[in-house]
Amino acid sequence: MLVESILTLAERVDAVLWGPWTMVFIASVSVYLTARSGLFQIRSFFYILKNTLGRLRFGKRSDLKKGQMTPFQATTTALASTVGTGNIAGVATALSIGGPGAIFWMWLLAILGMMSKTAEITLAVHYRDVEPDGRTHGGPMYYIQKGLGWGALAKVFSAGILVNSMVAATLQSHTVGRAFLSTYSINPYVVTGLMAFVTAIVVIGGIRRIGQFSEALVPLMSAVFILSGLAVFFFHFERIPEVFALIFRHAFAPAPALGGFAGAAVSQAIQVGMSRGMLSNEAGLGTAPIAHATANTEHPFQQGMWGAFEVAIDTLVICTISAFAVLSTGVLSSGESGIDLVITAFATVFPPDIAGGILSFAILTFCLTTQIAFFIYFETAVTNLFGARSVRYLRWVYLVPGVLFAGVGNVDRLWVFANLAVGSCALPNLIAVLALSGPFFILMRDYVRGENRYATVIVDTSREYVK
Repeated sequence: MLVESILTLAERVDAVLWGPWTMVFIASVSVYLTARSGLFQIRSFFYILKNTLGRLRFGKRSDLKKGQMTPFQATTTALASTVGTGNIAGVATALSIGGPGAIFWMWLLAILGMMSKTAEITLAVHYRDVEPDGRTHGGPMYYIQKGLGWGALAKVFSAGILVNSMVAATLQSHTVGRAFLSTYSINPYVVTGLMAFVTAIVVIGGIRRIGQFSEALVPLMSAVFILSGLAVFFFHFERIPEVFALIFRHAFAPAPALGGFAGAAVSQAIQVGMSRGMLSNEAGLGTAPIAHATANTEHPFQQGMWGAFEVAIDTLVICTISAFAVLSTGVLSSGESGIDLVITAFATVFPPDIAGGILSFAILTFCLTTQIAFFIYFETAVTNLFGARSVRYLRWVYLVPGVLFAGVGNVDRLWVFANLAVGSCALPNLIAVLALSGPFFILMRDYVRGENRYATVIVDTSREYVK
């Protein structure tokens, strides 16, 4: 069967791409940025909150030009792409493959990745293009080309984003389809078809409509899932010390087989935890900077700090809630995987119908907003590779794989494509971030020290300042 052959080949490539050298490189870049910044994301976390959540009133809608968002809209759009199936099905898959220890490595990469994401967003805003009518375009392909002059690497990244965005859209549809099949016995092809229809309606309205959609739905969907997850957390409060012990113990020791759980080696925990962590919060992946580059912001580093906030919310809060739900309820040994594992965990606290309803709402909204937000990345990559005119024809291709793979029953098999997509984007992006770390730290010092030598205008700001 063709689909089976494709999946087998993808698994072989994944084993090579996500070898030890890849994980060492990703971690090394994050460690370097963290160390050179003086642990900024840790020691200045309240400063980050003050200059992100504390400045939500900045950015009047009347100031926006065509193709621009407010800083909050850009952040919720980026969060829409990060808070998705990776926070629920991805965490469950990490646990079923890598065991409890995978969560430790997910946390560690998230803390380090807060600085990586701050850097890439700052660079994206700094090196973005601003058209005469005020519309902005940016992302790693722009700072790779304009900051380094590496046109070939910029194309490689764009190709990776093209694949990654389609894979992400496919996983969102697949997760919703399987969840609604499990809970309501609805044909997954019907669900994925409806998602494709709604996504098409929103993205046709352009960046402004995507920003408005994300701004309205992302805070609501996050609050519903967090509050429901906390209910599961407190219901099993007495097991929290045991859960922490499991996570830290099996981060450095193999997790034994138990019931339907096959067990996991430490290497599996590290590999799965890091890859799923990066897929979830996208720190270093290079996708979120494309959305943030459209923000009407005063300073590149000010927008960059929203990246650290995103990682904290996405992984340290939402992913942790999913992990604790599974581990505190003991359902890891049930033999379930993916979204079914989380549904089983919630059903130990809530009546089955309510548990199914909560997860169905979370899954539908998480995945739908992710699918919509990723269209911005798809469109930017297509424009960079094939020109702006090609978007009108290729935009419809974006929605096809999500419907095509709706019937694949084993979600774990599809996640291999996510791993490949993450690697193909992250490696070129992190190489560029490392090479442009000098300009980033100049911009960081300028903002933190209050020197204000960077022009506070929406139009293309002077790049000579950091060269």
